[in-house]
Amino acid sequence: MRSEEGFTLIELLVVIAIIGILAAIAIPQFAAYRKRAFAADVKSNLRNAAVAEEAYFVDYNVYKSGDLAGGGNPIGFNKSATVTVTADTSANLFTLTGTDTRCTGDSWIYRSSNGAIDGTSVSTCM
Repeated sequence: MRSEEGFTLIELLVVIAIIGILAAIAIPQFAAYRKRAFAADVKSNLRNAAVAEEAYFVDYNVYKSGDLAGGGNPIGFNKSATVTVTADTSANLFTLTGTDTRCTGDSWIYRSSNGAIDGTSVSTCM
């Protein structure tokens, strides 16, 4: 009698079901990791911009306002390509707002009065 080699249909279906279950667990976790990484990128840019603002203040006795990115930036702050950082200044204080262009519903704010970064949760990221 000849021996058959290969997998049965049931064995293949069990393997496919296991792969499907693992994917159902792993894909949402991966998306959550990406969201946290994008938020960390914005927070890092805000902290770097805050240091640059303080250095600018030491030299000019005023904070730089507006978009803190772009060529010829006098405060020496180089942001990530996907992050936008803007500054509002008043009364020797500044507030930085950072967003990530890869995410919607994502906004982080740095306040120089207390050095805290507050933000909204990321709703959707590409």
